[in-house]
Amino acid sequence: MSATKFINHSEILDTIRYAAENANNRHLVDAILDKAKDCRGLTHREAAVLLESTDPEVTERVKNLAHDIKKRFYGNRIVMFAPLYLSNYCVNGCTYCPYHAINRDIPRRKLSQEEIRREVTALQDMGHKRLAIEAGEDPRNNPLEYILESIDTIYSTRHRNGAIRRVNVNIAATTVENYRRLRDAKIGTYILFQETYHKDNYERLHPKGPKSDYAYHTEAMDRAMEGGIEDIGLGVLYGLSTYLYDFIGLLMHAEHLEERFGVGPHTISVPRICSAFDIEKGNFNDGISDELFCRIVAVLRIAVPYTGLIV
Repeated sequence: MSATKFINHSEILDTIRYAAENANNRHLVDAILDKAKDCRGLTHREAAVLLESTDPEVTERVKNLAHDIKKRFYGNRIVMFAPLYLSNYCVNGCTYCPYHAINRDIPRRKLSQEEIRREVTALQDMGHKRLAIEAGEDPRNNPLEYILESIDTIYSTRHRNGAIRRVNVNIAATTVENYRRLRDAKIGTYILFQETYHKDNYERLHPKGPKSDYAYHTEAMDRAMEGGIEDIGLGVLYGLSTYLYDFIGLLMHAEHLEERFGVGPHTISVPRICSAFDIEKGNFNDGISDELFCRIVAVLRIAVPYTGLIV
């Protein structure tokens, strides 16, 4: 389960070269699309070829097939959930996030259980039945005990519209034992964004704090599944590294989990770098256009047809 083995840098570079050489190989592209029609999914190499194709006709075929597969699996259904930020205390130094510990200009706070109860009541009044709780990484202010207590508060808050049915959890990488405790709390999906699979860029972007450990972070989903959580969500932050490197790395991660545990990610998220308080989008050189964003989503849909895509 070593991160540098299942996210193999040399294989990603070879795949990038392979995709460039075959992006306009119509015989190969047709064969890949024919395979995808059967909803069998695609390998990271096959998906990279489709993503790199510059032929407008191929792009249109990819989007149409993605639409058909979405309809086949989900019909006309879109699932909504609301994020609930519990705390912005954080000890990490992530250079793309305004919550980083170096930022002394934002007020830090965490919600009390009574405040959480009021937030949940308001969200229920808006019709929400699913939440995704978020918290910065801070062992002193945001220990797992606080997260577990908050989950219990959310599930136990009943209002005239019923109760929250599913609490997804987006918190920092942790231990197998802690993942067991989250499983026992009956969480929905455990979500953890890799941010970028490029190890050198990852370490440069995370100069301090527990999150700076690339291997520990990247191997977190293995520990989560060892702890009994089969419902996990992957994601990269497009713009931190070249889009193709991270796209390939993400699919390799999904392949690894499926090979080792027999189940891939329940969801894949596709956030993009944006400007925020003390963060300037222009400082990141690998941002992606709307058109490329749509192609990434479409190719992901046909590459991992069983996976929910969070936009």
